Amino acid sequence: MSAISAKNLTKAYQRGGETLQVLDGVDLEVAAGEFLALTGPSGSGKSTILNFLGGLDRPDEGSVIVGGTDITRLKGASLADWRSRSVGFIFQAFNLIPVLTALENVELPLLLQPLGRRERREHARHALDIVGLADRIDHRPRQLSGGQEQRCAIARAIVTDPDVILADEPTGDLDVKSGRQVLEILKRLSGEHGKTIVMVTHDPEAAAFADREFRLESGRLAETSHP
Repeated sequence: MSAISAKNLTKAYQRGGETLQVLDGVDLEVAAGEFLALTGPSGSGKSTILNFLGGLDRPDEGSVIVGGTDITRLKGASLADWRSRSVGFIFQAFNLIPVLTALENVELPLLLQPLGRRERREHARHALDIVGLADRIDHRPRQLSGGQEQRCAIARAIVTDPDVILADEPTGDLDVKSGRQVLEILKRLSGEHGKTIVMVTHDPEAAAFADREFRLESGRLAETSHP
């Protein structure tokens, strides 16, 4: 069963007097619990696909069905509600709020849900425990290493228990050791917790952690065999 089914994704941008075709009829199927990597040259449209899958942008043509919901048909509050419940986002730059503790940062997405303060704190603590930061809950981002910041960001992405996690260059700002720790967590979230993960990366070693790899180039997507 597909957790994500994208059909005929098309996207073009106007630059000056020219039309830049970023995506040209891209199809993508991702199974429930699968860890998939999207690779390709800079500017090829990898992050554009990720934005479509998360409902952050819309294709010019095509459809995106996530968990049985055609999100290209959702608008406004309905789309925002779906996104808050169904998808967790992980970014290269962590995007943590400096004045908040790790626990408070992770708790933020739960403020949109009908939970009491005690329940929110319990969920946030559990998410931090999953990523190995149970002993850092009262630390602010500047008191954490880069790897710890990204693990905190992963905890924030999973605290609402979404079915899908979208990661955009999650190891791009990390050293090799910290990057491997992050990738091992993503692998575990897929294998042990059943999360469907789509990760954009330029790093072949990061892509090797995924179950499958697709390369995007010249507006087309093709599966790449792992060694």
